[in-house]
Amino acid sequence: MAITGKEILLIIINIIFPPLAVFMMTGCGADLCINILLGHIHGFWIMYKKHKAEKLYGPGGYAYQGNGRFVPATQPAMVAPAGYGTM
Repeated sequence: MAITGKEILLIIINIIFPPLAVFMMTGCGADLCINILLGHIHGFWIMYKKHKAEKLYGPGGYAYQGNGRFVPATQPAMVAPAGYGTM
């Protein structure tokens, strides 16, 4: 999988201001706080994990779960409650 323009932009932002790049990838949470303390190392680690998830699940086929963990994005099955449609 080739590096996209979006990833190049994230690399540049990570070099200039690492917390902003992590915020763009994971939102406001524990990873942002960790990145404020650790900086570039943590930012590039999150970028690596995101790139790996895109390679495994395809673009947009993953969801961020926290702690650098990306999982396949699946829609929960619609299951009717017990007794639905009966009188």
